[in-house]
Amino acid sequence: MSNTEESEMDVNKIKNLIEALIIEIGEDPNREGLLRTPNRVAKSYEFLTSGYSKNIDTVLNGAIFNEKYDEMVLVKNIDFYSLCEHHMLPFYGKVHVAYVPNGKIVGLSKIPRIVDVFARRLQVQERMTQQIADTIDKYLAPKGVAVVSEAYHMCMMMRGVEKQNSSATSSAMHGLFKEDARTRTEFLDLIRMNKI
Repeated sequence: MSNTEESEMDVNKIKNLIEALIIEIGEDPNREGLLRTPNRVAKSYEFLTSGYSKNIDTVLNGAIFNEKYDEMVLVKNIDFYSLCEHHMLPFYGKVHVAYVPNGKIVGLSKIPRIVDVFARRLQVQERMTQQIADTIDKYLAPKGVAVVSEAYHMCMMMRGVEKQNSSATSSAMHGLFKEDARTRTEFLDLIRMNKI
């Protein structure tokens, strides 16, 4: 589904599927603690996958402005939560987004909203990182865009290799950030700093 399509999840269908899943794993969906679980799970999936129904134009809501500023703009430590498409288990962490304007800037609150659009889908970290960068590039046409995501993956921590302290980092660089080592280094140095 593209980011311009609007759709709504059939919550009742999800509830029925979750009830069937509870039975298949050997539990009783009529047990007191599980009576409302199908409804709660359906509502949580509706929220956790809400990125499918978001339209970037609506999210931005006209908050792109003409401005002569031409130095790096960085929004770092944006929390995100997503579901891996391979096991439907959570992965979560932080995203850092920078761009060098080319006559246009975007309202700063819109950058975390763009992150949420792509995080709230069944995802892989690498694609999510690229989608965020591509979206900033498309709507602002800046001199450069850089996105770095750092995440913990429950599918690696809870099952499989069971490595609780491992994390993954992915990046996407466009324009100046890809072509100019000094710009890229400045960005990477800034995201390592903990001070505001």
